[in-house]
Amino acid sequence: MSHPTAGHDRQLEAQLCAFNTAFAELGLRFRWDVRTLYSLASIAGEHARVAAYIEAHHPHLLKAYSMEFLCEAILARKNARAPGEWPLAQPAERGAAQDWQTLATAMEQEWHEGGLPALAGA
Repeated sequence: MSHPTAGHDRQLEAQLCAFNTAFAELGLRFRWDVRTLYSLASIAGEHARVAAYIEAHHPHLLKAYSMEFLCEAILARKNARAPGEWPLAQPAERGAAQDWQTLATAMEQEWHEGGLPALAGA
């Protein structure tokens, strides 16, 4: 029997893969995981989430590029692979949080074992 959130997990994985592919294609040296998505979950809208992440973790990029340019470039490439916002709901209980940790670990392993190539210095 399939896990009740299996479809949700596949959507989340598709969104993460699309974001990380967009970052790699744009030569950006960062990558998201499930924990990153949860840390941004309280921010309304993908554009605002991407902007908040850049401001918090890569503000040096704003010396060369406008926030609008960066967000539009990232989201255009991301949406070409996985349109729409990620299907994120906070885990309701500890067991659900552990399920997300398991998913994050599996996705991390997949990334290093032939998924998307890791960026140097990432």
